[in-house]
Amino acid sequence: DSEDDDDVTEETPVIGFWSGFAWLVGMTAIIALLSEFVVGTIEDASNSWGISVSFISIILLPIVGNAAEHAGAIIFAFKNKLDISLGVALGSATQIAVFVVPLCVIISWIMGITMDLNFNLLETGSLALAIIATAFTLQDGTSHYMKGFVLLLCYFVIGACFFVSNRPLGEYIFTPLLGFY
Repeated sequence: DSEDDDDVTEETPVIGFWSGFAWLVGMTAIIALLSEFVVGTIEDASNSWGISVSFISIILLPIVGNAAEHAGAIIFAFKNKLDISLGVALGSATQIAVFVVPLCVIISWIMGITMDLNFNLLETGSLALAIIATAFTLQDGTSHYMKGFVLLLCYFVIGACFFVSNRPLGEYIFTPLLGFY
């Protein structure tokens, strides 16, 4: 920090505007193609692994897809920057809930694909549980290990519910994963 406020140093950009824009468009196209490939293989993976499609698409896919974001939030939490860590986590969830989901519904209507926000009981209950647990955890503005542990347990309970959903009654849960018949 200098006492002279008139000395403002300008940082020079590494790439120009148009090359940055071209990289952004190119990477967006590549990620769109890869996302289409991943979504196209979910049903095949579900059949071969013996796991429900809802577990793969609600639990596994977001973990893999947002790995860099999760790593950043964890690094900020270790550096005691919880406001940034919460901003990353809650900002992403808010962006998906407020922008991406309604946009997908509108685009599907335009394309003639039947898609609505009619969730089943498990999806609605898990969403309500996650919102209530997060609200109670964040309401007093403090954090400690027990609150994080409660949120992790809530996530594992929701994951377990989706793992056992859409299975015939009496089917042993770990049979397809272990290969025992």
